[in-house]
Amino acid sequence: MIYDAMVIGGGPGGYVAAIRLAQLGGKVAVVEKDRLGGTCLNRGCIPTKALIATIDKLTAVLDSGDFGIEVGKPTINFERAQARKAETVEKLVSGIHFLFQKHKIDLIEGTARIKAPNLVEVKTTTTNSASKEFSCKNIIVATGSSPALIKALGYNGKTVITSEEGLTLSEVPKSLLIIGAGVIGCEFAHIYGSLGAQITMVEAAPSILPLLDKDLSRRLQMNFKKKNISIKTRARIQEVVQVEGGIEARLENGEKIFAEKALISIGRILTTDNLGLEEVGVSLGERREILVDERMKTNVEGIYAIGDVVNKYQLAHVASAQGIIAAGNIMGKDVKMDYSAVPSCVFTNPEVASVGLTEQEAKAREIPISIGKFSFMANGKALAMGESEGLVKIIAHQESDVVLGIHIIGPHASDLISEATLAVSKQITSKELAETIHAHPTLAEAIMEAAENVGNMGV
Repeated sequence: MIYDAMVIGGGPGGYVAAIRLAQLGGKVAVVEKDRLGGTCLNRGCIPTKALIATIDKLTAVLDSGDFGIEVGKPTINFERAQARKAETVEKLVSGIHFLFQKHKIDLIEGTARIKAPNLVEVKTTTTNSASKEFSCKNIIVATGSSPALIKALGYNGKTVITSEEGLTLSEVPKSLLIIGAGVIGCEFAHIYGSLGAQITMVEAAPSILPLLDKDLSRRLQMNFKKKNISIKTRARIQEVVQVEGGIEARLENGEKIFAEKALISIGRILTTDNLGLEEVGVSLGERREILVDERMKTNVEGIYAIGDVVNKYQLAHVASAQGIIAAGNIMGKDVKMDYSAVPSCVFTNPEVASVGLTEQEAKAREIPISIGKFSFMANGKALAMGESEGLVKIIAHQESDVVLGIHIIGPHASDLISEATLAVSKQITSKELAETIHAHPTLAEAIMEAAENVGNMGV
């Protein structure tokens, strides 16, 4: 059999690409060495959100007195919370298997290596590691990434861990040092800080979430400090050593931090080694990312790449979008990837979500901008919910009034960002956004009000 495409990697890029290929009439195989769903579903997006859902329920119980509901002090059954997380993951993994069967997609369990643009060798895990070759017309590389480790940080999977081990702990640590205050670091600070761990975050940049709009990162940093999360910015760890009862981190300034465990969250390494890419002539960049064009094509005819390995955005929804583009081009369409409106979310409390240019980026590019803001403290729904912390910030071009970016910190920011993404994607003006009737009372009214504020029309 000759496949129309073989997809190497069954994560949110790979499995979405495979399903779209099948929907377009292609015969497809997916090679996966671990579990369908990849990092996102098994060790990332979904399990963290399942634990965060537990935190949300805990917070609701703790705050119930404000709503006239009297309850006793809640008890955290962390084992049950972890079990529920695992159940959620299993349901979703089973769902992908069902879709593969429905669309007649062949799943090959094993490790793949590209032998030629039309030939993939797989060392299978189901036949005593025997190698088998598969012919195909096209290949999509979707092998993702893994947590970055630095030798000096002393990773051992027990006292010095990554997000992967952080999701499978059997009990909540008394204290946790989080190395790196990006999205992963902040979400784990929220999870384990809410469960009672004493959290210390160390970040080399001047603030947490350094890539976000400064209004958002500053507000979240202040919120974390209110919750007794210790944050050390502009700080670098020289080494982490094992001591009795945990670890000791030694900073470059001579300071020492003790914790029961340390969690490394300093980025991810692209999985592009041992795939045979160089042997078949695929061009790689400085970080060993696979170089692709806007159609997700590499320089080698018939070989495509999507997801983390192309190092555009390390986001599951971007990988899925890239997978759809690659599949379309393989099946004879002419479609291109557009990165002008990519939303990102941080699932803390309050949530943070962003799309388009930040104020800092616009100024760095010398783009004339107008800014509109609206606080959730003046939003009726937010006040009724008891979640009035945060704001909506809109960046619009000063001359054309086109919305260039929208940044939200507050309740359900991850849901609200979809309207914002549509506004940026379709180049809607702030006037058009302000004139769009929004249901009342809703959190989304804050976007309308911020848009009105761009033109100083707000009440």
